[in-house]
Amino acid sequence: MPQSMEAPILFIISSIPNLLSFFIFFLIIYLIAYFIIFPSWKPKLRPEASSCIISFFHGTPAVFFALISLLSDPARDFHAPNTPFQNIVLDYSISYFLMDLTHYLIFYPRDVLFIGHHLATLFVFVTCRYVVYHGAYAILVLLILAEVTSFVQNTWTLANARKADVEFAAKVYGLLSPPFYVFYSLVRGIAGPYFVYKMISCYVSGAADNVIPRWVWVSWVFVVVTAISVSILWVSNNWVELYRERSRKFERKVR
Repeated sequence: MPQSMEAPILFIISSIPNLLSFFIFFLIIYLIAYFIIFPSWKPKLRPEASSCIISFFHGTPAVFFALISLLSDPARDFHAPNTPFQNIVLDYSISYFLMDLTHYLIFYPRDVLFIGHHLATLFVFVTCRYVVYHGAYAILVLLILAEVTSFVQNTWTLANARKADVEFAAKVYGLLSPPFYVFYSLVRGIAGPYFVYKMISCYVSGAADNVIPRWVWVSWVFVVVTAISVSILWVSNNWVELYRERSRKFERKVR
C-alpha cells in the first residue's frame, strides 16, 4: 500500500475506539430512557422522549467541550489544522448523530427532514475530521451555536409532548416558550448568519484553498445555510402559533 494512502487509513482506524465508545455511551442512555425512565409514556412519545435524553447528554457537554478545545488552540482560524482535542469533540458529535440517526431510521423512517439533516450534519463532521483534517474551528463554533439552545429546547420538547395530559407540563411549556423562542431567534437568526458570513468571506478569499478543497467548504456552507434557513422558518412558525394561542386566550377572557 502506498504510504500516502496508508496514513489516512491508519488515522481512521485509530479513531474507531473513540467512535465506538461514544456510540455505545449514547446507546446505553437511549435504552435506559426508553425502558426505565419513560416506560409509562405512550408508545408514540417514548422514542421522541428518549431522543431528547441523549440530546441532553450531547448538546450542553458538546458546547463546553468545543469551547474548551477552541480556547486551548492558539491558531483559531477557519483553515487551521484540527487539534487532537477538537478531533475528540468531533468524534463525540459524530457518534451522537449516528445514534440519533439510527433512532429516526427505526421509529420515524418517513421523517425525511430530520434524516436528511442528520446525514448532512454527519457529512460536515466526517469531512472535517477524516478527509481534510482542517477547519474544526469553523465547525465547532457552528456546533456551539447549534447546541447552546439544546437544553432549553429538549425541556420544551418534553413539556410540549405531555402538555395535553399533564398540567405541570402545560405550565412549563407556557412559561418556557417565549424565552426559548427569543433565545433561539437570537442564536439562529443573528449570531449564526453573522458567523457564516465571516466563514464564507474567509473561504471565498482563497485563504483555505491549500488545505480545504473548494468542493468541501462549498458543501459545508450549503449545509449550514440550509440548516439555518430551516431553523429560522421553524421558530417563525412557532412565534405565529404562540401569537395565535395568546390571542385565543385573550378573546376567551374578554368574553
